[in-house]
Amino acid sequence: MDMAINEDMRASKQTAASTKRRVLLVDDHPIVRHGIGQLINQESDLMVCGEAEDTQQAMSAIQNLRPDIVIVDISLKRGSGIDLVKNVRDNYENLPTLVVSMHDESLYAERVLRAGARGYLTKQEAIEKVLTAIRRVLKGEIYLSDRMTGKMLFKITNGRAHLADSPIEHLSDRELEVFRLIGSGRGTRQIAGELHLSIKTVETYREHIKDKLHLKDASELVQHAVQWVQCHVS
Repeated sequence: MDMAINEDMRASKQTAASTKRRVLLVDDHPIVRHGIGQLINQESDLMVCGEAEDTQQAMSAIQNLRPDIVIVDISLKRGSGIDLVKNVRDNYENLPTLVVSMHDESLYAERVLRAGARGYLTKQEAIEKVLTAIRRVLKGEIYLSDRMTGKMLFKITNGRAHLADSPIEHLSDRELEVFRLIGSGRGTRQIAGELHLSIKTVETYREHIKDKLHLKDASELVQHAVQWVQCHVS
């Protein structure tokens, strides 16, 4: 009898696990993955099926683990979260991504949506809102903060969706990533290694950034990038 009860309990647990929606966490900070993972695993309808810290690990995990949703940070150990979102969109059309990052929502939210993400959440509000965001995205909806939703609607209704609010918004996704890494103290060789680019390509991006931001030289570029990171990355 006890054996039959144990088998029933085991089968019940397996059935419950199979009905949970599977979440893959992609973030270069183990503490962040642990914190969000604990929150998710307490829910009856969600479970963390795997973790990754860079784009290569993430794509491999997606192929092997078949998650229902991927939570992605913009800054990864190697590669860019925006690039990962684009790769998922191109290779796994029905797999939604939700970006959870420390970076300025007003600059990155629209970018990640254009890249194919289904929502954006700042890490400052992740503990409070991440479960709501996950469930909304899994239902096929978009998740943004009320403030960001209002801003985007204002731009659309006023016919200004094509206008940039600041010179930084003229930068492409790749240029912005290079600019952020410059402001974080990375040199050209380091940036090339992190983003899997040639040194010559990074130098070309640096020139484009200087032109778009009307900066005179490399010194002014570094100074401007450092100031921007200090103001927009917490």
